Amino acid sequence: MKAVILGAALLVLSGCSVFDNLVYRINVPQGNYLEQRDVDKLRIGMSKEQVQYVLGTPVAKNVFVEDTWHYLYHMNPGKGDIVRRELIIEFADGQLATLSGDYDTPENFDVPLDQ
Repeated sequence: MKAVILGAALLVLSGCSVFDNLVYRINVPQGNYLEQRDVDKLRIGMSKEQVQYVLGTPVAKNVFVEDTWHYLYHMNPGKGDIVRRELIIEFADGQLATLSGDYDTPENFDVPLDQ
């Protein structure tokens, strides 16, 4: 009888978060991992090819608006808080015009490369 009660108790407790710390969970990164130092290399007036060389291919390109690129990063760690980062790049006439999102705009972003 004790074995049945102990088994039932373990079965009920297995659904609780009591054993959550004992279970190993892998980190699941998705998207474009960018660091601020990568974003700092961007300058106004860069071509799409130059931006792609510096940051890589974006995760999402807007099919209807080809002049907006979205670099998204989502990290679901086994333990801890979820990390989400986003960088939105907009082009005008095929050249880099604006940056927005979770990264700081580079100090000399407004200085074109040719100067």
